[in-house]
Amino acid sequence: MNEPANPIATLVWTFGLMSLFAVGGANSAIPEMHRVVVDVHHWMSETQFADVFAISQLSPGPNVLIVTLIGYSVAGVLGALAATLAMCGPTAVLAYYVSGLMARSGASRWPALIQAALVPLSIGLMGASALILAGSSDGSWVAVLVTLGAAAFAFGTKLNPFWMLAAGGILGFAGVV
Repeated sequence: MNEPANPIATLVWTFGLMSLFAVGGANSAIPEMHRVVVDVHHWMSETQFADVFAISQLSPGPNVLIVTLIGYSVAGVLGALAATLAMCGPTAVLAYYVSGLMARSGASRWPALIQAALVPLSIGLMGASALILAGSSDGSWVAVLVTLGAAAFAFGTKLNPFWMLAAGGILGFAGVV
């Protein structure tokens, strides 16, 4: 199959559609982003995708910044703008109409049932995102051990995650991972 001549249109179609199933935010769509960006369109390598994700999480702003960076990588500033608007626009319109519908349904049980059903879905999608990113970034057994240690540390303590990020940065700078 040939790549379409217009990467902007491909970005808009891809992220516009993806935005509608990103239950729990853009990070819940990471597995599909990875599949489309790395495996389908070959816009980035595994390592580049993991790097873009890391940059998007370290930068101030919303989690959807990864989409902006992917768009920039594919088609420059126009690609960044197109991908970001495509990821945010359809979801914003849908949320606007659904919130109006839920406000009108007042005492009905279905809004609470839908919200309760979306919680495990969102958690599952974010767990899949973690697995995809760990597979993309862990190239050695030391990196796997650091990832598992950081996950256990985050789960078992209430320490600010910044300290794990700082430790990971120091390990990376020292060449350990």
